Amino acid sequence: MCLGIPGKVVEIYERDGLPMGKVDFGGGVIREACLAYVPELQIGDYTLIHVGFAISRVDEEEAQKTLAMLAELDMLAGELPDQPGDGES
Repeated sequence: MCLGIPGKVVEIYERDGLPMGKVDFGGGVIREACLAYVPELQIGDYTLIHVGFAISRVDEEEAQKTLAMLAELDMLAGELPDQPGDGES
C-alpha cells in the first residue's frame, strides 16, 4: 500500500544539486526526503511524503491527527522508505 505520510521538516540541505531534508514522523522515525517539489518548505513545516518525496505542505493540526491515527494502526514504520524512491510500486 502506498500512502502519503505527514512529517515535520527538521533539517534542510542540498545533495547532488537537489534540495533534501530530514523529516520527523514521530515515534523516533526520521527519514531523508527529496524536497524538490515543495521548495518553499522551511524547517518546522509539515509536509506530506510519498515514497521519499515531499509532495505538498500540510497543516500541523491535520498532520498530527493523521500521524496519531497511523500510530494507532501501527502502520507508520512499514510505509516509510529508507531512501527517496525506495518502495515504489
